[in-house]
Amino acid sequence: MKHELQLIISGKSEVKHGTIIQAATRYLRRSQGSSEMAKEFKHFKKQEAEALTRFANKNNLWVLDVNPESYVSEGAEQKVYLKDGKTVLKLNDAIYYTSWIDYFNNLLLNNFFFPDTAYNLLGFYQNEDVLYAVVEQPFVKATEKTDLEVVKKFMHSNGFQNTKNNDYFNPDLGIILEDLHDENVLTENGILQFIDTVFYIKDKFYEI
Repeated sequence: MKHELQLIISGKSEVKHGTIIQAATRYLRRSQGSSEMAKEFKHFKKQEAEALTRFANKNNLWVLDVNPESYVSEGAEQKVYLKDGKTVLKLNDAIYYTSWIDYFNNLLLNNFFFPDTAYNLLGFYQNEDVLYAVVEQPFVKATEKTDLEVVKKFMHSNGFQNTKNNDYFNPDLGIILEDLHDENVLTENGILQFIDTVFYIKDKFYEI
């Protein structure tokens, strides 16, 4: 599994809805390789956003039809809009991540582990100089309250250890998955649905 994930993150293997995500990641990596991107956090993210703006312009990936009347909710990291009763649009500015590449890695990992709630990157949206990724995701309606002990057992069966509260770590893969509380993991007809994941890759992930 680890080798398969490494191929997906590197863009050498496919995953559900991964094409545009991997293309955006490749573009960012090439931009970083051909320029002296500053490592100071704010400036680095700004340069990444500028590169993604060029990527969106080049590939006609601007989403212009976000309907403010379909607004549902928002958290620190994203705004949520109901699209058609079957899917939602999520506008995310990657604030939880040190780089946009880390955010795109999160999307790829989510789509590998949880294909039923896979993110489809439609493009980008800009508002008041803030760049957002626009992802589409199946709409999940909770039918019962999520039992976090069930989440813990599910994660443990898949090699993830509970480190604290609702955070998990897979030591074999070198992957962290955080914030699995009952608003990010819903239960629909007895099935856990992971709708908001926060994956991080540790250095060990890249080891063979």
